[in-house]
Amino acid sequence: MSGDVARSPRVGVVIPIRSFIGAKARLADHLDEDARATALRLMADRVLDAAAPLTVIVVSSAPEVRAWAVERGVEVVDDAGSLDAAAAGGVEHLRARGFTRAVVVHADLPHARSLAPLAEDFGADVVAMVPCHREDGTNVLSVPTTVDFTFAYGAGSFARHVAEAQQLGLNTVVIHDPELSIDVDVPDDLEHLRSSSPT
Repeated sequence: MSGDVARSPRVGVVIPIRSFIGAKARLADHLDEDARATALRLMADRVLDAAAPLTVIVVSSAPEVRAWAVERGVEVVDDAGSLDAAAAGGVEHLRARGFTRAVVVHADLPHARSLAPLAEDFGADVVAMVPCHREDGTNVLSVPTTVDFTFAYGAGSFARHVAEAQQLGLNTVVIHDPELSIDVDVPDDLEHLRSSSPT
């Protein structure tokens, strides 16, 4: 990761993870539960590595995720019950610790190598985001902690997050990064999973 990122201690990362076990049910016809859990943990490892050297907060109440985070030496905070609430809780946790920017990143990015493009200090009036490869979801969202940004994940979240930034009077920077835009949600995405390998 670039030296600029290493000199940005006020930028922190939030990784919400609901669970490794039983997740990604839409892939159940192609991967059994154990295979999905293994794949999710490998992708989460990759995303965590991509976040270095920034401070990372994992938001989860799942025992297996919390154990993984502790094993990786990462702080864990409780999941408030939804992806939106988890993201907001992680950002609030960073704000309380003096961080001025939070990078919220999903854990299912098989090609992630670096969060540097999103970890810059864009300023207090800028939201930066990476849409998924379908231009539908929001894989990475970098927000100033000084604003009450309302997260709205799920289908169509990219458009909703752009609209939220506009509603708050913030400028939007859209970053098309092929290493961060690929996620694994539906069977068509499995080729990306198979073509990736931890490095």
